[in-house]
Amino acid sequence: MSLLDDKLETFITVCEVKNFTKAGEILGLTQPAVSQHVKRLEEELGTQIFLRKKGEIVLSQEGEIALLYAKRMRALQDKMRDKIKNAKANIRKIRIGITHTQESGYMIEALSKIALGDDNINITFITDTIKNLYVMLENFELDILIIEEKPTNPDFNFMVIDTDMLMCMASSQNPIAQKPAITLNELKKQHLILRLPTSATREKFANSLEAIGESIDNFDVIIEVDSISTIKNLVKKDVGVSILSKGACMKELRKKSLVALPIENLSMTRETTIVYHKTFNHVEIIERIAAAYQEIAKQ
Repeated sequence: MSLLDDKLETFITVCEVKNFTKAGEILGLTQPAVSQHVKRLEEELGTQIFLRKKGEIVLSQEGEIALLYAKRMRALQDKMRDKIKNAKANIRKIRIGITHTQESGYMIEALSKIALGDDNINITFITDTIKNLYVMLENFELDILIIEEKPTNPDFNFMVIDTDMLMCMASSQNPIAQKPAITLNELKKQHLILRLPTSATREKFANSLEAIGESIDNFDVIIEVDSISTIKNLVKKDVGVSILSKGACMKELRKKSLVALPIENLSMTRETTIVYHKTFNHVEIIERIAAAYQEIAKQ
């Protein structure tokens, strides 16, 4: 049974399925009942939350705001239930959002070590872009983020646990692997395999190029893919080179299947940061994550 107001529950469901009839089927309501819930919610809010367009349901600007806060209320309700349930069992359920870069580095190993070593901790991982992870943290759908930047939201605390660099990753079979560094002109002669434009890695590379009057458009980008493991496999086969975090490639670098080359005149330093709400009351978990990460990184 939900503690959330039935009108808000109906509203969220309509937004998720974009159909009044389907929402009714999910909630066990008739279509007129769903319409009545929405109408009553609009009356209480004093605004129109849906724009009635032929064949589709579109949220108004006010509706977008209502949906944002309705989701936050539902997430808080779920979090309250979890905390009460976990308090009885002495279990701390931690929901952690990480980027694809962190997923490919030491972080998953560090978090797994904590979970395996403590029966009272249960960790759920969500992998997404930094932008989407911030939204989930704001909505209390996540407890912690592990990302590559410092937050600007004053509601968040953070701890920087590592400094990393974006570098040119090349196969050990590629002739440029023998060089101590690579110039931009040399990089332009290589096939590039890059992350998607929405990724923080891609944005950092693009912004660094723009700062010196260059553009990604001047490079031979042959493949764009979000999966770092896919990119690393393609680079190992010498399909092309890529721009990736050194930390995300440490296993391959140690095995010498990949070589990391600094790019002359292009500095792309960034930080690994743990971000959490100021209301998060298990700061000792943050410290344990930082310690486990640094221990594994030194091995």
